Amino acid sequence: MPTVHLLDYVAGNVRSLVNAIEKVGYTVEWVKSPTDVPVADKLIIPGVGHFGHCLSQLDQAGYIEPIRDHIKTGKPFMGICVGLQALFEGSEENPHVKGLGVIPSRLEKFDDKDKSVPHIGWNSANTSRPGQFTSESLYGLRPSSKYYYVHSYAALYEEGKLEKDGWAVATARYGDQEFIGAVEKDNVFATQFHPEKSGAAGLRVLKAFLEGERLQKLPEQPAAAATNEGLTRRVIACLDVRTNDQGDLVVTKGDQYDVREKEGAGNAVRNLGKPIDMAKKYYEQGADEVTFLNITSFRNCPVADTPMLEILRRTSETVFVPLTIGGGIRDTVDTDGTKISALDIATMYFKSGADKVSIGSDAVTAAEEYYARGSKLAGTTAIESISAAYGNQAVVISVDPKRVWVESPDKTSHHTINTARPGPNGEEHCWYQCTIKGGREGRDFDVRQLVTAVEAMGAGEILLNCIDKDGSNSGFDLELINDVKDAVKIPVIASSGAGHPGHFEEVFAHTQTDAALGAGMFHRGEYTVKQVKNHLQSKGLVVRPFEDEI
Repeated sequence: MPTVHLLDYVAGNVRSLVNAIEKVGYTVEWVKSPTDVPVADKLIIPGVGHFGHCLSQLDQAGYIEPIRDHIKTGKPFMGICVGLQALFEGSEENPHVKGLGVIPSRLEKFDDKDKSVPHIGWNSANTSRPGQFTSESLYGLRPSSKYYYVHSYAALYEEGKLEKDGWAVATARYGDQEFIGAVEKDNVFATQFHPEKSGAAGLRVLKAFLEGERLQKLPEQPAAAATNEGLTRRVIACLDVRTNDQGDLVVTKGDQYDVREKEGAGNAVRNLGKPIDMAKKYYEQGADEVTFLNITSFRNCPVADTPMLEILRRTSETVFVPLTIGGGIRDTVDTDGTKISALDIATMYFKSGADKVSIGSDAVTAAEEYYARGSKLAGTTAIESISAAYGNQAVVISVDPKRVWVESPDKTSHHTINTARPGPNGEEHCWYQCTIKGGREGRDFDVRQLVTAVEAMGAGEILLNCIDKDGSNSGFDLELINDVKDAVKIPVIASSGAGHPGHFEEVFAHTQTDAALGAGMFHRGEYTVKQVKNHLQSKGLVVRPFEDEI
């Protein structure tokens, strides 16, 4: 197969990019030293995380001038995410760090006055502005398609600024800000989005770049297709994974975290299918992300052999949307007595195909200690260390709260809400207690305290479960979601309680949630992801269009 050179400076999940490149018919050769760069014909630099980390890594390893020389020779070059940002002169994220200076502009942080930051999700890369491409696509980009973004800093678009220097620009909108989603000039092509995580639309872009097909005729499409700019409504499929009594890895689902059959089957672990097969099925149905929650610890297994690593490796070969993994991401001691940090474990997951890691019980402990220090950062927690290395968008906090009813707010020191759902004794107020150990142990700690602390520590997203709603099929806890959204600026994923497509419509209509997650209703085959997205679209909500061809 033809080859492409990939420069990995330890910047997150590159396995999926390798899988995507191989999917479109190419093989990867690794750039292992600066002397490898001149040998490369096609060169790709991916990246996640901090602008400064990226440039300092490239600089310290001696790659800056070889990269510039590669671009000057006219050989094909592609940058992805931070790989795009590196082409600019600099970034507000690290003001004293210089970029490659190929593009005469700088990056700024998104404002958060009307939106969550980081910008996470599926958005446009639209080239169809006056004077640009009307009947042709630039490297496979289509105005009707959506692509996966995850970043806090962006090159904000100024009309004509880059175009006068010969750059072609594709843009997206987030709130009232228009930013650059992709740029192209001569041999250089770069995307702020992740093509390897953008399904068929992203694979098409990778293939076009690798094959040198700069312009392609656009297929016939509805006249309004290019007008649905901005983030789509994300629908996430979640798979709780554990070993059953025979030692096999299965997807399971229970009622308030009890995953054993109530009748018959000898109280066995409920087996709803094989994780890899189910993840692929949901991807093919149009899931925008897939989340694996490891609900057994594999304590007697060497960390490097943790079964979830193999699940991620095999899933990322066929699933080209973001993968999140939760469970066991903490400082630990391996079976041979070796101490392994949470950052080391997260790195193993990223190298195996994960894009984000989810931290649960340990986040509660870290938040309690944060307040005990007087709301001061320790700098050593799992959240802080992983965020510092891979960016806050790589760290999700899984929150498991439950309602505690009170007669009035002055009966507790915790933050309360006035609820429309009275308690068992007519109580009109409640607070949300944080729990650990899969909901089995409550803490004297409320959900607002937790989410505020983890945001300060560097978390990039909240996976908001609800013990009261889990397994109920009665809909999401809208009051909880609104309460948490009011407390933080980072994105929130609504979880627990979805029983039919109308519940997804309801949560998007009555809260500002950034995404919604389903599990049991998908696993049991009652509804498909595609049915949920079709329902949302029928109600006028923007979802990622289904594309099954590269």
